[in-house]
Amino acid sequence: MSLATYGTEPFVDGPDVDVSRIETESMTIDESALGAVASARRANQSRDESTGFYPRKPATLEEAGLTADFVEKLICRFLLVHGAAPGRRIGRETGLPFRTVEPLLARLKAEMFLAYRKTAAAGDYEYVLTEAGADRARRYMQTCTYAETAPVPLPDYIESVTAQSLTLHHIGPRNLEMAFSDILLEAGMLDSLGPAINAGRGMFLYGAPGNGKTSIAERVVRCYGTNMWIPRTIMVEGMCVRLFDPVLHEEVVSEDSTMLGEPLEDARWVRIRRPTVVVGGELTMEQLELRHDPVSNVCEAPLQMKSNCGVLLIDDFGRQSMSASVLLNRWIVPLEKRYDFQKIPSGKKIQIPFDQLVVFATNLEPRDLVDEAFLRRLPYKIEVSDPTVEQFFRICDLVGPSIGIRPTRERVSTLVERYFTSVGRPMRCCHPRDLLLQMRSYCSYHGLPLEFSDAAMAFAVKNYFAVM
Repeated sequence: MSLATYGTEPFVDGPDVDVSRIETESMTIDESALGAVASARRANQSRDESTGFYPRKPATLEEAGLTADFVEKLICRFLLVHGAAPGRRIGRETGLPFRTVEPLLARLKAEMFLAYRKTAAAGDYEYVLTEAGADRARRYMQTCTYAETAPVPLPDYIESVTAQSLTLHHIGPRNLEMAFSDILLEAGMLDSLGPAINAGRGMFLYGAPGNGKTSIAERVVRCYGTNMWIPRTIMVEGMCVRLFDPVLHEEVVSEDSTMLGEPLEDARWVRIRRPTVVVGGELTMEQLELRHDPVSNVCEAPLQMKSNCGVLLIDDFGRQSMSASVLLNRWIVPLEKRYDFQKIPSGKKIQIPFDQLVVFATNLEPRDLVDEAFLRRLPYKIEVSDPTVEQFFRICDLVGPSIGIRPTRERVSTLVERYFTSVGRPMRCCHPRDLLLQMRSYCSYHGLPLEFSDAAMAFAVKNYFAVM
């Protein structure tokens, strides 16, 4: 394949490139930049170290846990995929400080695998692969196509999980009140949830559908604080394993950087909101194992790894394509020992942290799904029961204004008596919201004021409970 296909351009090595200035200019600028941001760096580190972990920028490749050979291959693949790029951009895209990348660029240039295409800002140069360099990069691509942020060694990741573990947090009543402030929960329910959340161990949330099990589980993570750090990619026995998932992880962008645009922290790490990973009936056993792509020779981390230091919610438990016993047998040891074993493509097994609050939410009876041995490893079984009449009134008062209908106690009493009590229909916590939304649609369609009328009430109940 030609160089042009990969986006590379003809290179020059003429008199406009003063090679003698490369080292002296970049060193001078880096030293002044370090002095200018010293106080900002200390403030930033102090802020994050208060949470137990902060990824400090490595000064050398050895501190980064990487070899020069690995980074050289990464640089060659990057230039093959993206074309010519300044040295600082190569450092930024690979997540490595420019001062650690620059000697490798110089060596590749001396070996005639790279050339200077043109000068760049701040004493930098734009690098391009030579024909020999492109041939070498293609050979690297045959064994691995990874050309993104440099990985973090597995031991460093394990250390970060230990430092940011849920078990390090003491959770009290005030934490729960703040976490669940936007939904209606009785004090008794908070008292039941509190010890389970404080322990950071697995728990069952069970009860009839529509009573808020999922809503409760999704808010649990708020009790443990907000931000944490994870690597974008992990190095495991020479294999790259992607951990950061933009679908499951919410990145918290930092504005802190040096005058040359480099972040103050190790750029191979990303600050995220503590994750809540939610899976339902679509969950398969494959998602719980390292998934290897034979084409790219890169692995994808399993769901439990992506949810470390957060919450993993198994919603609609018992309705997955695999049986409940298969899933639970897979996790009996991890739930008790707080570590898991994964097999890498070479066949070797590695130990990884299993440090999250696993929540099983189901509308089936737990004892009908699992045996006593597994229930023992989930010490907290919490029933999310139907609301009382008084709670039903309060939910209507809470959700009504946001929908645009302000229900009076008299109208809600009519709804409860006419369509629930008299016909023996159980009330669910979701009913006030769902029925009021139906009423709003009815009034909007007919051009009527948004009111809790008998006609709107009858329409909403008939539609909503037609097949229930």
